[in-house]
Amino acid sequence: MNRLAPFAIIFVFIGFAGITYAQDNPSGGTATCNFDEEKQLVVNYQHVAISLKKPLSIQVPSGKPWTPGGKPMTLFANTPFQVGSRNLEVGAYTLFVITGSKQWTLIVSRSTDMTGAYDSAQDLVRVPMDSGELPSPEADLNVAFEHVAPGQCNLRIDLEKYGHFAIFQKK
Repeated sequence: MNRLAPFAIIFVFIGFAGITYAQDNPSGGTATCNFDEEKQLVVNYQHVAISLKKPLSIQVPSGKPWTPGGKPMTLFANTPFQVGSRNLEVGAYTLFVITGSKQWTLIVSRSTDMTGAYDSAQDLVRVPMDSGELPSPEADLNVAFEHVAPGQCNLRIDLEKYGHFAIFQKK
């Protein structure tokens, strides 16, 4: 039996390495809001690149829910939080964005379906996003949290000429 132990250890090591590799998604990004050492929000998203020479409206669907990279963004919360007028509990959610020429809207959905299918019956809240012009155009989708006050982070989505943000507060 002792002769099999090294093979078992190698098999376990290879198995864990495969799991780790499968979880590491080079086409995705992560944004984290740390309210404190133990309470945080994490958004995972797919990288998307656009051409700055073409109008955004022909590269990204306008006026309907968008899933960057064909998958909804995911939001994981280990603390209750508020977004828009809605208080949400610890859990997993999906995020969709409705783009427009002047206004973007963030949708938080109770669905955890990662196929990219959108179901409005699963909407928990729709939040109009504030917008501002970027100093230089962004060809790559950039999603980040900015810690702006105690217990508050702004989820920021930058693409093309504008940055769009929604406020998330710890409850």
